[in-house]
Amino acid sequence: MEARRYLQDIGSQVSADFVKNRSILSFEEYVTLFFNDPRSQARNAAQYLHDVMDHYGTEQVPHPTGTIRRFKVFDVPSSDRDGRVAGQEEIQNAIYRLLGNFVRAGRINKLILLHGPNGSAKSTLVNALKAGMEDYSHQPQGALYRLGWVFPSEKLIKGSIGFGERVPASTGDLSSFAHLDAEAIDVRMPCELNDHPLFVVPPTERRKMLESALKKKGLGSGDGETGDFILSDYIRDGEMCHKCRRIYTALLASYGGDYLKVLRHVQIERFYISRRYQVGTVTVEPQMSVDAIAQQITADRTQLNLPAALHGVVLYEPHGPLVHANRGLIEYADLLKRPLEAFKYLLGFSETAQVPLEPFVLQLDEVLIASANEKHLGAFKELPDFASFKGRIELVRVPYLRRYKQEQEVYDAEITPTSVGKHVSPHATEVAAMWAVLTRLKKPIPERYAPDVKELVDHVTPLEKMHLYEEARAPARLSLANTKELKKLRTELYEESDAYPNYEGRSGASAREIKMALFNAAQSPDYKCLHALAVFEELQAICQDKSVFEFLQQEVVDGYHDHEEFVRAVEGQYLDLVDSEVRDSMGLVSEGQYRELVERYIQHVSHWVRGEKMRNRITGEMERPDEQRMAELEAIVMPKGEDAGEYRRGLISNIGAHRLDNPDAQIDYSVIFPDMFKRLRDHYFEERKRVLRKNKENVLKYLSEERGSLSSREQTQVESTLKTMAEKYGYCEHCAKDAILFLMKKRYG
Repeated sequence: MEARRYLQDIGSQVSADFVKNRSILSFEEYVTLFFNDPRSQARNAAQYLHDVMDHYGTEQVPHPTGTIRRFKVFDVPSSDRDGRVAGQEEIQNAIYRLLGNFVRAGRINKLILLHGPNGSAKSTLVNALKAGMEDYSHQPQGALYRLGWVFPSEKLIKGSIGFGERVPASTGDLSSFAHLDAEAIDVRMPCELNDHPLFVVPPTERRKMLESALKKKGLGSGDGETGDFILSDYIRDGEMCHKCRRIYTALLASYGGDYLKVLRHVQIERFYISRRYQVGTVTVEPQMSVDAIAQQITADRTQLNLPAALHGVVLYEPHGPLVHANRGLIEYADLLKRPLEAFKYLLGFSETAQVPLEPFVLQLDEVLIASANEKHLGAFKELPDFASFKGRIELVRVPYLRRYKQEQEVYDAEITPTSVGKHVSPHATEVAAMWAVLTRLKKPIPERYAPDVKELVDHVTPLEKMHLYEEARAPARLSLANTKELKKLRTELYEESDAYPNYEGRSGASAREIKMALFNAAQSPDYKCLHALAVFEELQAICQDKSVFEFLQQEVVDGYHDHEEFVRAVEGQYLDLVDSEVRDSMGLVSEGQYRELVERYIQHVSHWVRGEKMRNRITGEMERPDEQRMAELEAIVMPKGEDAGEYRRGLISNIGAHRLDNPDAQIDYSVIFPDMFKRLRDHYFEERKRVLRKNKENVLKYLSEERGSLSSREQTQVESTLKTMAEKYGYCEHCAKDAILFLMKKRYG
């Protein structure tokens, strides 16, 4: 009984959802729905996908060029662990602009070709769009409907199936057969092309109907001039597929031209975009088979129960990816790996939205997105046929990521304790991301810059460039004036090679290769966690295999493309991070104390720059800013050779610039002056090096068999340190021990 009750509850919910979602409609019911919301029901595939991107909203995110719009559809939760797109906001905006062009043109007249190196997220971008379409199609505002035909049984209506004039008294006046029970229907014929329901209305009358409905809703007449909605050619002038047209014509002839009687056989069905079942979205792999075929169905003996009026009508059903993707999106993965003849039909299709088959011409409405790597695109450009394709393709470049925090997001999505079977230690994925990004960076070309900054640009190292892109952080070696100048050049450096064929982000380590290295590192028998030290070993192994990894064969230019040196550079970054975290966990000096020290200094500097007195916090008297206090801190944080007055004025200028760029953000001096905080920490470290070494040795003793040699006070200190390392930074005892051992060996030996 419990099982029955459970199933009854499920059945009630399914039935309620079916009714709520208006899954089956008569044509009259659909027209009512259309008049209530003509904009939603008069969208073509480009408008639908454009609305999908709008539906999930946007946000402004930091970017080396300032801020940039990110579309949240690329963050939509997916069943895939790695479904989210990390970064690539420029590509998102490019796709949105192209869809907007299709909307304004009223037709999808080009193929969008995403090109870039292998593993640069081309497929992930398209998959996120598909996932968004799939989810949106289940929302009320994303409802999609298609045409179908039903023919009632002879038991219900006497005479020829679906064509009789005599209606039994028990059935009443049937104005539509759409809602008949299954037992009362002999044949149901869906449309494989997902034909739009409005195609049942003849084109001339349809245009009047569309314009009238849009005007009533204040959307203009669909021409884009009198309102913001533009009617597409597909909706305004499109026609039913071959099969539906033959059925419609046969019915109209049988009923002597009575259009309303034909509409009784129309059944409108809501359908949902589905990647798994290839409804409204399909991925075409680089195969040899054609992308659409037609199959005659009236020659099949299983169709002998078709209405008599259709027995003499030859009907064909189209099949294939092009057909299944109609009203949605079709993706051609690695398009240029296919022989040219296998996709040459795209020349006409991308421009006319039509594909000729042997018995008829397919009229389609779908967004075409393809992907290709740079090698195949380069070879394609050399072919004579490229000139024909050029005007029908929109090229969108998809480079590797050049910001290591975004690269880390790619790894964090897949490298989890569940996927690797062990704890993932802090910074394991971060150091891999740093190394990957370093392999992709190109040396700036000084000749492209003004004479007064040529030398500054020429001396930027790969590590410095990486931090400039990620945190807008200039090297600590620079004066305040040069720091400010280099930060101004951040956008120019980031966009420097955009116009080059060999652009920055075209070559380097692929995210796929790094993920494999991380999984391999997780198998290391030397560590109980997936540790950053195991990752370094895997990166070193990659550097030895130059015959496999093409990017390793690049010539080293002033430190760029020196991949083995990058492992050591990232190792240094890792040591800085661990050292800082261990020191903080020991609680010798808190970050709050650094902040308080800098805030007081900035207060004095601010009053000094304005030539104002400030109130003494103890006596309450108005006094000049304390020169000695300022000089003491400047001796630690100010670059050598810098003039104190210029340095102070530069600090206030930087704060003002930060306020302009971030008017709503709270002032955080550690963000504005990261180098100042680093110099303070390093200075304190040098002063307390002996104490720090002793404390770290105590931690190692505590985690070994020598725990008993520590006093109870020392044990309490170590336990507090380990607790902070676990709670604040994510270390377990095993990876904390490995990290501190490595730190002691490299920095405190």
